[in-house]
Amino acid sequence: MLDHFSVMVRDLLASAAFYDAVLAPLGGRRIMEPGPIGYGVDSPDFWLVPAPPEAGAPLEAHIAFTAPDRAVVQAFHDAAVAAGAEVLHAPRVWPEYHPTYFGAFVRDPDGNNVEAVCHRPE
Repeated sequence: MLDHFSVMVRDLLASAAFYDAVLAPLGGRRIMEPGPIGYGVDSPDFWLVPAPPEAGAPLEAHIAFTAPDRAVVQAFHDAAVAAGAEVLHAPRVWPEYHPTYFGAFVRDPDGNNVEAVCHRPE
């Protein structure tokens, strides 16, 4: 069900050193960097994202749920809109992530960034 999860951090280098140490025994390693740092076993599914200087507390979390197809991403978006969620990004292809990454992003009632993503082509 979960595709990936990211947390904002105030000190990227300190947080990366911590997660380097604690994820290694679990088989996790840095897979993508610089900028946000992606950890995983085979592909990044846990991300450290630098918090902007003006970020208050608490820091926003990002949760991405796996969708089996693009229609489910659209249904997630439609249900969120019907529930009154703020739309951060309507469903679309995000080629900067990979050519078939299709995602929609909304804000939950507590301010977290919640996404549905499908990695399959149309």
